[in-house]
Amino acid sequence: MLWAGSLLNRLGTMVEPFLGLYLTTMRGLSLGQAGLVMAVLGAGSLAGQLVGGVLADRIGRRATLTFAMLATGAGMLALGYAQGILAISAAALVLGLVLDMYRPAAQAMVADLIPVHDRPRAFGLLFWAVNLGWAFAMVLGGTLAQQGFLWLFWIDAVTCVAFGALVWRAVPETRAPRDRGERPGRFADVLRDRVMVAYVLITLVYTFVLMQGMTTMPLAMREQGLGPQVYGLAIAANGVLIIIVQPLVNAWLARRDHSLVMVAGAATVAVGYGLTALAGSLWSYMATILVWSVGEIVAASVIQAVVADLAPPHLRGRYGGLYGLAWSGGFLLAPLGGTQLLGLGGTSALWLGCMALGLVAALGQLALAPAIRRRRVLAV
Repeated sequence: MLWAGSLLNRLGTMVEPFLGLYLTTMRGLSLGQAGLVMAVLGAGSLAGQLVGGVLADRIGRRATLTFAMLATGAGMLALGYAQGILAISAAALVLGLVLDMYRPAAQAMVADLIPVHDRPRAFGLLFWAVNLGWAFAMVLGGTLAQQGFLWLFWIDAVTCVAFGALVWRAVPETRAPRDRGERPGRFADVLRDRVMVAYVLITLVYTFVLMQGMTTMPLAMREQGLGPQVYGLAIAANGVLIIIVQPLVNAWLARRDHSLVMVAGAATVAVGYGLTALAGSLWSYMATILVWSVGEIVAASVIQAVVADLAPPHLRGRYGGLYGLAWSGGFLLAPLGGTQLLGLGGTSALWLGCMALGLVAALGQLALAPAIRRRRVLAV
């Protein structure tokens, strides 16, 4: 049910990729105002991950996921109908708070339901569903946007509500009841886990690098005289490769040492982005995208499973919330840092800087590997 709901939800994810275009063309905002709205949305997502983690542990995974999806549907419509910079910013903040609130609950559900040795396969299948739905949503969203942007908000809202209803009707609560007298967990307990904090920081650096392909790359290609159509064709290689390859290698990667898989994934992403410094045409960009996409597939097979192994059962929501900060934070920082590198040193500085950061993440993961390995043994 989680897999089907994730696929359904991603099939309707059409607002985020086209939000900047919608704000500037349909609502008449300047580029600066549109950037501010998207930054507000990202800031709300940071807080929403933490709130979602707390709620998943306190009121349960099922209730949190259902509430987050219903609220996201309402938030989508509020943003779609808002007019004026203040109303749009307020709607974006509310939407940001609930948009990713479901993620810690969904991650905790998988950890609750699936034995330790099978979790990488489960998380890998969810990753595949997300990318499968995203690929179709991008194509369909671009077509529907020509008929009217409001269609995107309604479809996104309907699929969110459908996901929430599916979970409420078909998925039982998976959180184990606390023993009488057991102290409820706190975020302070998560922050005292040095292994988890280090893993989140490493993931933040990795995410910063990975997200450059979705944020700064089209700007870098424009510097070389390559337009949006060339970028669209090149980046499509990422989705196609994930859809084809992920199901084939997921089970095999799940049986390998998780930390070493993460090291290999991060290092391959780093090399792929480093090679982009040599790219200057559609085919060369596509080739480098395929390289770092292989790294993304490798890392995605275990990255969430490590969090599930580290988290005590009563803190799985909060651990998922802290982990979610790495992705929300990486996505928020990627365009800020990437554009600075591009502006200071051109495309070479951007891609070589990404390679350096990716290798730092890989080395950090390698250093953390023994501690993660010990914790996994205890989890089993």
